[in-house]
Amino acid sequence: MNSTIRVGIIGAGANTRLRHIPGFQAIGGVQLLGVVNRSAESTAKASAEFSIPKTYASWQDLVADPEIDAVMIGTWPNLHAEVTCAALDNGKHVLTEARMARNLDEARQMHVASTRNAELVAQVVPSPFGLREHDYVMSLLKDGFLGDVRELVVIGADDQFQDATASLHWRQDQEISGKNLLAMGILHETAMRWAPPTTRVFAQTATFAATRTKNGDSVAVTVPDSAQVVTQLANGGRGIYHLSGCALFGPGLQIHLYGSQGTIKLQISPEPGLWLGRVGESCLRLAEIPAEQVGGWRVEQEFIAAIRGNEQVKFTHFTAGLEYMQFTDAVADSAQYGAAVDLPTP
Repeated sequence: MNSTIRVGIIGAGANTRLRHIPGFQAIGGVQLLGVVNRSAESTAKASAEFSIPKTYASWQDLVADPEIDAVMIGTWPNLHAEVTCAALDNGKHVLTEARMARNLDEARQMHVASTRNAELVAQVVPSPFGLREHDYVMSLLKDGFLGDVRELVVIGADDQFQDATASLHWRQDQEISGKNLLAMGILHETAMRWAPPTTRVFAQTATFAATRTKNGDSVAVTVPDSAQVVTQLANGGRGIYHLSGCALFGPGLQIHLYGSQGTIKLQISPEPGLWLGRVGESCLRLAEIPAEQVGGWRVEQEFIAAIRGNEQVKFTHFTAGLEYMQFTDAVADSAQYGAAVDLPTP
């Protein structure tokens, strides 16, 4: 490989422009060589805006370009599996936006492709939630701060889809977004870093605004805007997920871990903070994370370092992505059939 790692961008959407393109441009020895978007016009605009020299008529042309070493996939989930498999089979390292895929079958295809091309780096953009706190929380867990994990509570309830007169959002279209609903995937991915594995789920869902407008037409909303999930954990603990896009003045995004000796509460929104409490203390206290344990967003750096052989992917490798897609499919199946669903033993 050329000493300069040449990256191609497929889908220069909002998050790609906000995080990934600036992230790659800040790394020495990395060139953003090519870009392709949904239209020739938007491709040309991204090329000019970020000084990316090469443009393509299709994503297939980009992944076939021998000058491209690595591909950043910033499209909606409906293209993640097809583009990832093609890129890997064309000898490209892959960083794909989350969620990993629309469903478990597509995630398995991606995982097989990464195994088939094991010499290449395959990474899913991680949930940013908890990255700042991760090393500190892991040190607490290692030191037995919680004791035995008894309960996991995951809350993702806001009013994102409260207005039933608003147009259909792409996240409400299962053909594009897949089986993930609301903030479930991004929150569960964070929770699974700290909690014991989930072994069983039982879910119910509802769609309170069954239709919305799209391009002037009334269309069905195919992703629920409310879900409640109860879970069993591998250690015998229990979990509760409250997910809603129609919770006016809802509690926002939170992850709670309740143990026999302590509590860890990550509040993501509306006011971020990590709260701790132990047996014998009178109330929760805001954690003061030592400077050397404060983490953050370094996704692009990790991807490039893995390509260079300097480190392994931690957030998030395809095996972890496959695990959260198993959870996503299990929740969808449980809600559809009204029955508990067991997950594979890790």
